[in-house]
Amino acid sequence: MLNKDMTLCISLSARPSNNGTRFHNFLYEELGLNWIYKAFAPTDLGQAIAGVRGLGIRGCAISMPYKEDVIALVDRMDPSATAIDSVNTIVNDDGVLTAYNTDYSAIAQLIERNGLDAAASVLLRGSGGMAKATAAAFRDAGFTRVTIAARNEANGRGLADLYGFGWTADAAGESADIIVNITPIGMAGGAEEHELSFSEEQIAAASVVFDVVALPAETPLVKAGRAAGKTVITGAEVATLQALEQFVLYTGIRPSAEQVRAAEEFMRAQ
Repeated sequence: MLNKDMTLCISLSARPSNNGTRFHNFLYEELGLNWIYKAFAPTDLGQAIAGVRGLGIRGCAISMPYKEDVIALVDRMDPSATAIDSVNTIVNDDGVLTAYNTDYSAIAQLIERNGLDAAASVLLRGSGGMAKATAAAFRDAGFTRVTIAARNEANGRGLADLYGFGWTADAAGESADIIVNITPIGMAGGAEEHELSFSEEQIAAASVVFDVVALPAETPLVKAGRAAGKTVITGAEVATLQALEQFVLYTGIRPSAEQVRAAEEFMRAQ
């Protein structure tokens, strides 16, 4: 039952999904915590963060397009966020807001889990906050043959230069062993939700297809990658891993592997 003593956690995104809401609330109930999680689409980011502080909201997940803009609104930056100048998590300790980034660790785990070869060529499409986390994870895993594809030259070149990678304005003119979409293309509810972020020719030339978009779990790129028999890594996997680390930061509790699997299944069954 809802009650006045519940601890509130939220998420802020231009396009909220039910992923975090279902994942976190499932675990709150599973672990008997008097907590609740709610997703929001803020009309004013500054006012939203002031609300986190003023209302004593314990935790706040940050999604596109706020991962960089929110930096100026917090009190402290954990090294995980400072290293890539991107925030996806805020923890409120008695009005002091500390920013973290759990996207990086999620991408790094998936690179290792799937045995991706650091000698492979990589094409990353996107240049926002999530792209920073992804590029950093590939760099730290030893990848050097990486190209950032971004139409915005300042952002694309800036990200590429930051990690010693190449840049191109036109993703369509490139191919790679590993292709990674870090744009909203294919995201549910968007103008491009039915579009492929890479061409069929690029998919055919790749060995690994990675879509960071979490909703839907089966994006057009993921479906095309599976149909082509490629190794596929999904945004839903990223969402589970990064949400788990957020849960731990908020509550101080690490659920069992069985509880996490159950929460992931519940998250995806929507």
